[in-house]
Amino acid sequence: MGVILVTSRSFSDGDLDLVARADEAGHSILRGPAHHDLAELRPLLLDADAWIAGTGPVTDEHLAAAPRLRVVARYGVGTEAVDVAAAVRRGVVVTNTPGANADAVADHAVGLMLAALRTIPDGDRRVRAGDWSVRRGRELGAATVGIVGFGRIGQGVAARLSGFGPRVVASDPFLPEELVHAAGAEPLALDDLFGTADVITLHAPGGQRLVDAERLAGMRPGTVLVNTARPDLVDEQAVAQALADGILAAYAADTLDGDTAASASPLLATELAARVIVTPHLGAQTTQAVDNMGRMSLDDAIAVLRGDAPAHPVTR
Repeated sequence: MGVILVTSRSFSDGDLDLVARADEAGHSILRGPAHHDLAELRPLLLDADAWIAGTGPVTDEHLAAAPRLRVVARYGVGTEAVDVAAAVRRGVVVTNTPGANADAVADHAVGLMLAALRTIPDGDRRVRAGDWSVRRGRELGAATVGIVGFGRIGQGVAARLSGFGPRVVASDPFLPEELVHAAGAEPLALDDLFGTADVITLHAPGGQRLVDAERLAGMRPGTVLVNTARPDLVDEQAVAQALADGILAAYAADTLDGDTAASASPLLATELAARVIVTPHLGAQTTQAVDNMGRMSLDDAIAVLRGDAPAHPVTR
């Protein structure tokens, strides 16, 4: 019997009973803290044969504390928090769950676009305060929507937008133009997209800065910016200034720099509340996405413990 350490909060919290699935395969589930504090994890890592890891860091020090570990199954898509090179060096397989939450995040991105264009959260707050005055919004179908990063999620956004009827443009350095056309968008260079779109939605990988003061200055006045990807894609101070200057009409995001420690973010300033929407990592939080991520990560962990190749290996 193998011990599978789980540090994702939502594992087996959907419709699938993944704990029973692990038990049927002859393995037990051991729960650990989602923040991956090494002092707390060390006694748990000592017994772990597999690790289904959430968003916390997986460092070489974590791996060194786990002498029996054979696989780190990342519960989600991004692996930037995992020291993959150290895992490979130690003979530990790394996997992730590509596409598991793509539909959920695409839904959320479109929801944030609509909420920002029609000032829905602000309208709700004003009604509760007794203010029924009307603030005019804009229709999604009349906009040019720019999608930055045209992988599974970006293409899912384009598919959903087709029912609204906007012009859709996309920038992705890894996709041939014919594939962008085939998925329902016009290919544009990144700077051209930022200078053309009325609504821009970010679906690029982290580790890069896509929105800074210079790029914001080249946007159309009144642009709506949506970020359901990574906080480091944007310079939050520059975005706050662009909102104050009227370059941006609204910013809607599912993440902030520092997240739960981001109470000092300039984007949470009271004077910007009417034009900033922030949700607490809700993008992937649907029952279906939770089931997909849990099933894929568990199946890969079980496969490695069984001596088989996992379906979703990560090598770098």
